[in-house]
Amino acid sequence: MNPHPRARTSLAWLRAVAVVAAGVLLAGCSSGADTATSASSTAPSTTAPSTTNPVRSMRGKRYCEVLLVRPADGRVTAEVYNSFPLNDCPESEWSQLDATAIAAAEGVPVALLNGPRFWLMDRVKKAGGAADLPKKDFGGIEMYRQASVEVRSVADAMVPYRPNTVDRKAAFTFDAGQTVYELTAPDGTTYVMQTWSQQKDRSLVESGLAGLGSRLQLPAGWTYAARVLDQPLRVDTTSQAAMVLQDDLGNSYSQETDG
Repeated sequence: MNPHPRARTSLAWLRAVAVVAAGVLLAGCSSGADTATSASSTAPSTTAPSTTNPVRSMRGKRYCEVLLVRPADGRVTAEVYNSFPLNDCPESEWSQLDATAIAAAEGVPVALLNGPRFWLMDRVKKAGGAADLPKKDFGGIEMYRQASVEVRSVADAMVPYRPNTVDRKAAFTFDAGQTVYELTAPDGTTYVMQTWSQQKDRSLVESGLAGLGSRLQLPAGWTYAARVLDQPLRVDTTSQAAMVLQDDLGNSYSQETDG
C-alpha cells in the first residue's frame, strides 16, 4: 500500500508522530486499581510471561508500541497499540516486525514501530479495565489499543523539549526511595521521566540515566537532575490534561502535578 500523498515525506515526519505518542500509553489497569505486572525487566525473551501474579512495581518493565497513522488536512492521527501488560515485547518477535507490511494489512498509509521502551513509575492508575480495550496481534506480539492521539501541528511535534497536551485520565506513582530523573524549564516547571528509550541509543540502561544531563542538548535555561524521593511522587492527570515531552534521545517526561 502506497502512503497517502501527505505522508510521503522524510523520516522526520514519522518522528513527529512518535514525539507525541511515545510514552503516552498506560498499563491496562483492572477496575481503575493501581497496577503492576510480572512482565520481565530489560532482558529480551521469546515467550510472553504470565501476568497473573502481580509484583510490587512496574518500574523497568519493557514494552513496545505499534502506531497506525492516518494523516489528513495537515494533521496526523495515530491509533496506538501497546504490549504492556500482556508481554515484555520479546526481541525475537519485535525485531521481525515489518512496518510496511503492518500498514498494508491494517489498511493505513503508515505504521510506526516505537520501542523498546521501559517504564520508570512504580504504578499506574487508570479508569476502566483491560477487558474494555480492543486487542491485536502484531507478528506474535499481543497489544492493547490504548489511545488515539492527534498531533495538531507536525512542525511543533518534531521539536524536543516542547510539551504536548495528552488526555490520558491516569495517575502515575513513583515510590519513596526511588530515583527520579527530572527536567526543569526556565520558568520552574518540572517534568519527571516516565519512560526511557533504547531507540536512539541501544546501549542506554537505567543505571546510565543519572548522568544523562551531560549528553542531552538542553535548551537554554533548562536543567536535568536525578534525586531520590523521600516521599511518593504522584503525577495525577485523571481530571486534567497531561503535558508530555521528550528529550533529544527519545526519553519521555510528564509535567509534575500537585496531586
